[in-house]
Parts: sequence; C-alpha cells; structure tokens
Amino acid sequence: MSSSNLSRRAFLAASTTTAVALSGCTTTNTARVVPKKISPNEKINVAAIGAGGKGMSDIMNCHKLGENVVGLADPDWDRAGEAFYKLPDAKQFKDFREMLDSMPEIDAVTISTPDHTHAQAAYMAMKMGKHVYVQKPLTHTIAEARLLTNVAKETGVVTQMGNQGNSGDGVRDMCEMLWDGAIGDVQTVYCWTNRPVWPQGIADPLAEQPIPETMDWDLWINGAPMRPYNKGYAPFNWRGWWDFGCGALGDMACHIMDPPYQALQLHKAKSLTVELVQQEGATAQTAPNSSVVKYTFPARGDMPPVEVFWYDGKLPIPRPEGVPADEKLGGGDNGSLFIGTDGLLTCGTYGGDARLLPAARMEDYTRPEKTIRRIEGENHYKDWIDGIKGGPKPGSSFDYSGPFTEMVDFGNLTVRTGKKLEWDAVNGKVTNDKDAATLITKEYRNGWELPC
Repeated sequence: MSSSNLSRRAFLAASTTTAVALSGCTTTNTARVVPKKISPNEKINVAAIGAGGKGMSDIMNCHKLGENVVGLADPDWDRAGEAFYKLPDAKQFKDFREMLDSMPEIDAVTISTPDHTHAQAAYMAMKMGKHVYVQKPLTHTIAEARLLTNVAKETGVVTQMGNQGNSGDGVRDMCEMLWDGAIGDVQTVYCWTNRPVWPQGIADPLAEQPIPETMDWDLWINGAPMRPYNKGYAPFNWRGWWDFGCGALGDMACHIMDPPYQALQLHKAKSLTVELVQQEGATAQTAPNSSVVKYTFPARGDMPPVEVFWYDGKLPIPRPEGVPADEKLGGGDNGSLFIGTDGLLTCGTYGGDARLLPAARMEDYTRPEKTIRRIEGENHYKDWIDGIKGGPKPGSSFDYSGPFTEMVDFGNLTVRTGKKLEWDAVNGKVTNDKDAATLITKEYRNGWELPC
C-alpha cells in the first residue's frame, strides 16, 4: 500500500463519525488513544504540523523549554528547511497524517499551517489522544471552531490557541482595571490593525506557475478546492485568499479583540449582530483591502449592551475628545480603546500597556489588587506545556478560544455578504439570512472531509 493511501486511511479512521447537525457540530468520542498522563518531571514528545515560518518559531519555543521534538511535518520542505537544520534528530515528513500514524510516541503537536488546514490536523491529533497547540485563528470556519471545541472536551486533551497575549500580564492588568470600575460601564470599544500587509482585493485567481520541487502542492491544498500553484498563494500570501485564510480580521482579531472578549465577558452573550460599516476592494476571491465591522452584544449579567468596532487596512478610529493629539492610542498601528461612562482605557496589540486616557488620569490612579492568575514568564507555550503536565488549564484552551474564534469568524460573514446578520451563539445559527448561513461551513475536497 502506498504511503499516500496509508495516510489518507489514517485520517479517515480518526475522523469517522455519524453525520451531525451543522448547528451543533458535535461528535461521538472515537479517540483511539486517551491522553497519556505526564508528570511535571517528564519531557513531552512534541511534533510540529507546519514547520516553516511561524511553525518553526512555535516548535522551537517548545524545544527551548526542554521538551523532545520528535517529528516535523510540512508539505513545503524548502520552507521547513531551517527547522530541519536546527532539529536534526526529528523525523521529517511532508504529510502530517503519515507522521501521526507512524509515530505513536508523539504526546502533543503544534499546528502552524495556513488557516484552511488547522481543523483537519487538530481533529485527527485530538482523536488520537494528542494534546494540541493551534495557531490563531483556531479554524477557517465557524463550524470547525465548534467541532474542535467539542472534540477537545470529549477527548480530554490539553489545548491552546496561539494568541500569545492571552498569557501576558497586560490583558490581566486591563481586566482588573475595568472590573474595578476604572472607567465605569463600557459602552463602546474600538479595535484596529494595520493589516493586511499582504495583497488583498484581488478579483481573479493567479496564473499557473511551476510547482517547486520541494513542495507537495496537493498536500498544501488539503481540503480546499484545487487550483494551480502560484507563489502568490504560498508560502506567505495565502492569508488574504478566502479559500485559505480569514483575512485581516482572522489574522489579528484573535490578538486585539482578546482583551475586550475577556474583560467584557462576551462569551456570555447568547446572541449578537454584525454589520458592515464600510469596506474597500472586496472580491469573491479575497478579503478587502480595508473594512469596518460593527459587533453589537446584548447585556451580559450586570454588564450593559456594548458595541465593538473592528477597523483594518490602517483605517483610523474616531479620536476621542479630550485626548491630546500627541498621546498614542493603543499600541499605535494596533490596539483597543474602551469608552466607558466615566472615562477611557486603552491597550496595545496583545493587551499590554493598559492605561487610562488622557495620560494625566494615570498620575493619581492606583491600580487594583492582582486577582487573576499570572503565567510564569508570560510564556504561552509554557502555559500549555504546564497544563499537559497536570497544571492549570491553559488560558486559551479551546473551551475559551473556540467560542472566541466563532465570534471573530462571524465578522467575516458580514464582510463577505455585506449583510447585517444575527447570530444565535447557543445553537450556532445565523437566524435572519439563509444564504449567509451556508458560509458557516464549507465543502471539503475528497479525502479531507470533517463532520461539520
């Protein structure tokens, strides 16, 4: 039997389940191996699915923490070359399915591939009892996010999404300030980014180019519709293409919207609406060059309704009155601004440098007592690894980052349709538009199907 057939069989065996409703996207626990108990003194056998670029950074961070890197899988061996050089003892693969099926000693994997392949890799790994660290956004579609959330719960593996600011002190400082009433009740939030820093607003597929000898283009395409290779898709510019990525919103909102998601307890919202305020350069193929999206959340407990605005493409947010022109909002090109009934609070890209505005308000301000658990070294990878070794649940485990990703991805539905949409967060349904509801999931190429 060929290795490609073996690896395909391995993936299908791990993903076999009964058909499920789109809204629930639940599965029966068919995990072939339950997670191995690992003591704090043991080393974890970690493998990388996606070993180039950010993938190399992710797996090297595990290596630096003293864990055993035993496998590296990447369909582009030129892209993965530096990781191969730095980790010569790790076995090398192009197909992650072959790696998982042939290396039972793997305890955990980092998944740092383009967005459209996150779910397949994480799903198979979790069904085999492997702990998973998945780069942001957690998934390409809303349905995939709900699927991975449920599978993580069913299999009991330890999970983490790669939004590293979640482990920082800054977002904790900011939450404690808001919860202490530093600016009263928050009514409006602005989040902004300088992304995209890659081409978007492209109307047509790119011309065919020769596939590099070091790349398996079929494996890179994964479950997306097949199209001819062009270097404008891979290895870097895939993020703007809807078949592969989630645009600027998917890239940065899992960082920048994390502080408001936590501080305003948006996970408690049973419904929300999104609407497109403006955009420029949208096409059926790619995300727009710039956009403004408005999220509206109802009251959550004693927190009042709130509007959260997303700005990308370097569009400036409205500058609040009373803040001197020379005072920086957020982190400059990226950040968040909270407008409350009693003032303003801002923070940077990853929640850092939380402070009141104008700056004069900080002179007499006493920060509240620290009540939220801090992560040693603010190390997102250590938070995950400590969780695998019996420590506290990681801060961005899938029961948190799954619903968060659903919210982020829902913003892209209004970007793609231009419609104001209503979301039932409990049942996972668009309640006011049948056509938009079809974008919750997607069709998969034969052999890469998922039960959602």
